[in-house]
Amino acid sequence: MFTLLHDARPVLLNLSEPGGFDVSPWAKRVQLVDAGHDGVWNLPVLGEVVAPPAVLVRPDGHVAWVGDLTDSGLPDALTAWFGSPTDA
Repeated sequence: MFTLLHDARPVLLNLSEPGGFDVSPWAKRVQLVDAGHDGVWNLPVLGEVVAPPAVLVRPDGHVAWVGDLTDSGLPDALTAWFGSPTDA
């Protein structure tokens, strides 16, 4: 994640099927990265958790949203943190 956040741009880390998320209205501000992960995540304080389908990470490294393709909250989170969508 450090390398991905080096350019100070938010990252939508897609851990599910590639191409499932459309961030084209925010493409100039948010980078979409298709990735994979096996097993569980070991988080501070929480311990082991199942890896989510997608994580939106702010440029400061904090998580802004966690969800999947059925969660309609991604556009709201993108707008709240990174501004209104624009035409691609």
